Amino acid sequence: MDFLLNGFEWFANNILQKPEFFVGIIVFIGYVLLRKPIYECFAGFVKATVGYMILNVGAAGLVTTFRPILAGLSDRFGLDAAVIDPYFGLNAVNAALESIGLTTSWTMISLLIGFVLNIVVVLLRKFTKLRTLFITGHIMVQQATTVTWMVFFIFPEYRNMTGAIMVGVLVGLYWAVASNLTVGPTQRLTGNAGFAVGHQQMFAIWITDKVAGKLGDPKKNLENIKLPKWLSIFHDNIVATGTLMLLFFGIIMSVLGEDYLREINPLFTPTTSFPMYILSQSLYFAVYLAILMQGVRMFVAELTTSFQGISNRILPGSLPAVDCAATYNFAPPNAILFGFIFGAVGQFITIIGLMVFHSPVLIITGFVPVFFDNATIAIYANKRGGTRAAMICSFVSGILQVAISAFAVVFFGLYKFGGWHGNIDFELFWPWAGVAMDYLGRFGFLIVVVFLLAIPWLQYLRAKDRNAYDQGLE
Repeated sequence: MDFLLNGFEWFANNILQKPEFFVGIIVFIGYVLLRKPIYECFAGFVKATVGYMILNVGAAGLVTTFRPILAGLSDRFGLDAAVIDPYFGLNAVNAALESIGLTTSWTMISLLIGFVLNIVVVLLRKFTKLRTLFITGHIMVQQATTVTWMVFFIFPEYRNMTGAIMVGVLVGLYWAVASNLTVGPTQRLTGNAGFAVGHQQMFAIWITDKVAGKLGDPKKNLENIKLPKWLSIFHDNIVATGTLMLLFFGIIMSVLGEDYLREINPLFTPTTSFPMYILSQSLYFAVYLAILMQGVRMFVAELTTSFQGISNRILPGSLPAVDCAATYNFAPPNAILFGFIFGAVGQFITIIGLMVFHSPVLIITGFVPVFFDNATIAIYANKRGGTRAAMICSFVSGILQVAISAFAVVFFGLYKFGGWHGNIDFELFWPWAGVAMDYLGRFGFLIVVVFLLAIPWLQYLRAKDRNAYDQGLE
C-alpha cells in the first residue's frame, strides 16, 4: 500500500505539477495506441514537452511586460485592464490557477475527458443526433483552460478530480453540440464540402446564418466591393498584433506619463527615450505572443495527431470540425478584411463607451477575436444576406465582444490577471452558463448540460429532411 501511495505522490509532484511532461506523456500514449514506431513516440513526447515549455517562456514574457502597465492603471486611475484574446486569456487563467495553488495539468485532464466524451456522443449519434468531432487542437486547449477556471472559480469545493470531470463534460458537449450547429451553414457555404467548423464562433455562425437573410440581399454581396490594398498588411498576424498593441498600449503609456513609468519600471533605463520605450514595450507584446503561439502550435500539432488518428478509427463517417480558416476559400477575399474592419469599429466604439461611462475595467482589443471571429461572421453573413448583412453582423459582434467581456472578466475574477478569452462564443454562451452555475450551483450545471443535449434534438426535429441531417447534408 505504501508503494502505491509513494508512486501516486511521485506522479502528482513530478507529472501533474509539471503540465509540460503531462502533455508529453499523453502524446506518447496516443502514438503508442496508434502503433507508431517507438522512436516516433519519443519524438512526439519531446516536441510536445518542449512546445509547452516554449509556451511558458512566452507567458512569462507577457506577464513581465504587462505587469507595470496594469500596476500603473490601477495605481493612478483605479482601473483594471484586460486584453480580450484567447492567448492573453490562457495566460490570465494560468496565473489565476497558480494563485490558488493549482497547475494547468487539470486543464489537460479535462481536455482528455472532453475529447473522449465528444467521441462517445458521436459514436451514439443515433441517440444524441450529434455528427461532428472537434479536432482543432489549439482551440481545445484554450477553451478547456478558460472553462477549467470558470468551474474552479464557481465551485471552490470541486478544485479536484470532480471539478475536472465537470469541466470535461461541459467542454466535450460544447465541442460536439456547437460544431454540430455549424454543419448546415457550412454545407451551404461550401457546397457540401463535408466538414464543420470547430473554433471559437460556432454559436455565432448559427445565429448569423439565421438572421443574415433578413438583413440584406445575397445578390448584393462583397464580390462587388474592392478594399484598399494597404489593408492587406493585416493578414499578417505579427503586423496586426504589433499594430493593435502599439495603438492601445502606446496610448495607455502616454497617459501614464514618462516620469511615472520610469518610477515603476526599472527596465526603463535613463538612456532610453520615451517614444522608443513605448515602441519597444508595445512590440514586445507581439514578440512574446508569437513565442507563446509557437509553443502552442508545437505541442498541439502532436496532440492533434494522436487524437485524430484514434478518432478516425473509431468514428468513420463523422464530420470533422476544423479551424474556421478552412471556410475562407469559399468567400470573396475581401470578406475577411471587411469583417475585421467592421468588427474593429464595433469594438473601438464600445471601448470608448466603457470609458465615457466610467467602467472599472478597461478592455483592450486582441487580434484573434477581432480578426478571426468577425472575418468568419462576415463570410457567413455575406452568403445569406450580402454586404449589408456582413457589415451589420460583424459590427454587432465587435460590440458584444467588448461589452460582455467587460462583464465576464469581472464576474470570473480574471480582471486581476489582465486577460479574458474574448472570442464571440465566450460572450454568447459561456458567461451565461457561468451565471447559471454561480446562482443555481450544481442544479445550474445540470441545466447547462441538459440545454446542450437538447440542441441537436431540436435541430433534428426541425430538419426538413431528416435523412439528409443524419448524413450531414442538410
